[in-house]
Amino acid sequence: MNLKEIPAENRPRERLQQQGSSSLSTSELLALILKSGTKQENIMDMCNKLLSKYDLEQLSHCSLQELEQEHGIGKAKASQLLALFELARRIPAQNKNQVTISRAQDVVNLYHNKLQQLQQEHFLAVYLDTKNKIIADQTITIGTLNSCLIHPREVFRGALKNAAHSLIVIHNHPSGDSTPSAEDREITQRLEKTGEIMGIPLLDHLIIGKNGWWSWKEKK
Repeated sequence: MNLKEIPAENRPRERLQQQGSSSLSTSELLALILKSGTKQENIMDMCNKLLSKYDLEQLSHCSLQELEQEHGIGKAKASQLLALFELARRIPAQNKNQVTISRAQDVVNLYHNKLQQLQQEHFLAVYLDTKNKIIADQTITIGTLNSCLIHPREVFRGALKNAAHSLIVIHNHPSGDSTPSAEDREITQRLEKTGEIMGIPLLDHLIIGKNGWWSWKEKK
């Protein structure tokens, strides 16, 4: 059925305007973003098919090349989807300076979406003030994590620059498994000792996996 043949009150745009966005299904919301289908397939059928192949989370992690391979999704539509999901990932980060960090879960809530979908390891330092609010964060290194790359000097340089009272470090495991390696534990111990000497304590080291996370403070 062509979308125009659907009664107006049942079309996604009209339903959103009359009933609100929460009344729409995921495929209807997706249809509003992508707008048009192909000659062979209307936009609703195309979105239903796309979501039957990927769930929403999987779809949000697809690359431009993967999306372009789907029938009816060219470079323009693929770019729209990538932009949409990137905006969604940035929402928690917008409010991070207003959040008081009192436990590992607070940090996970802010950084999980950003880190868990990355294909390389990213090691970040998060700098806190006296009230445990985030002053700034900084990517220290990207790539395979080892103790040679993660030098305390690079981590604590940002702490001094931002007059941080304390800090947390966080990195992702692209493999999906958040279990710490021996290297992870060694790096944590080195940073912890440096923090004690400098009077800028390392509060925690978090590892983000696909479906879970590990905290040096809470799970060691």
